[in-house]
Amino acid sequence: MATDRTMSTTCSGAFGPLEVSWASRAEAPNGKTSPEELIAAAHSACFSMALAHGLAQAGTPAEQIDTSATVTFVPGTGITKVALTVRGRVPGVDEEAFVAAAEAAKAGCPVSKALAGVPEITLDAALA
Repeated sequence: MATDRTMSTTCSGAFGPLEVSWASRAEAPNGKTSPEELIAAAHSACFSMALAHGLAQAGTPAEQIDTSATVTFVPGTGITKVALTVRGRVPGVDEEAFVAAAEAAKAGCPVSKALAGVPEITLDAALA
């Protein structure tokens, strides 16, 4: 049974083709990607956009937002956790307000909503 596949985009052409494999999903990446890595990239991008928008709407635009997402995949179970980590530089915003804005972005981001069936989505948010 072949385990390596190639995935390519059909719309933007921003990336691809990408090699995907079972090993990259459940063992070691070995230079290949997995659906979960792509989900993590989509989630971190969507969350960052939602957070930046929320901060700007509140009159406190961010100078910088750095977000990462880690998706945990368990063979036989599926995606069990998404861990978002964000650090931001936002003039005029204290830690409490930044965390509240990040929580709102996590709840409102379309990718977060699409992942609502994931048992655990955590957020570690702090000012840089």
